[in-house]
Amino acid sequence: MRREPEDKQRDAERTKQRIVQAAVEEFAAKGFAGARVSAIADRAGVNKQLISYYFGGKEGLYRELTSQWQSTESGFADPSLSLGELVAGYVRANAANPAFGKLLVWEGLREGEPAQEFVADMRRNVEALRERQRLGELPPSLEPEAVLVALFAMAAAGVAFPQIVRAVYGEDPASPEFAERYAAQVEALLGALAAG
Repeated sequence: MRREPEDKQRDAERTKQRIVQAAVEEFAAKGFAGARVSAIADRAGVNKQLISYYFGGKEGLYRELTSQWQSTESGFADPSLSLGELVAGYVRANAANPAFGKLLVWEGLREGEPAQEFVADMRRNVEALRERQRLGELPPSLEPEAVLVALFAMAAAGVAFPQIVRAVYGEDPASPEFAERYAAQVEALLGALAAG
């Protein structure tokens, strides 16, 4: 029985998705340096050569994960939201997709300089905070750079500091209940900061 071209395409897309899902799990568990292509292939149930074929290797697969996170991010990170709403969205996204948050934490643990694209993105974030400050959403006494670092720590708390969340809240940091409760508190905290 001959397979139609669209069946082959669907199989290829399903295989790529299995590889991506396995990569998210492997990179989240071990970081970029610790993840092995063979382990990702085993998790996905595919031959490891398919990772090179579809993604050009480990680095290309990691870039694909970054691209998928950016696509997810565009769905909730509306810059017209208040700062509190924006950061609360990141809290919820990290709870819903903790593996992506862990990728960022692992990235921070790697030795060396960050990628230039990442640096440029962070500098744009600082400038956006500077503009919010100019509009009165942040007190003029705060450095936007310090605020950005604090916001990342707040948004990633459930992923980066699960032991603190469990000790303080007595809840699972990956639970939707914690995410909603904590997101509401982050939003209120940043609202209070804006109110002065």
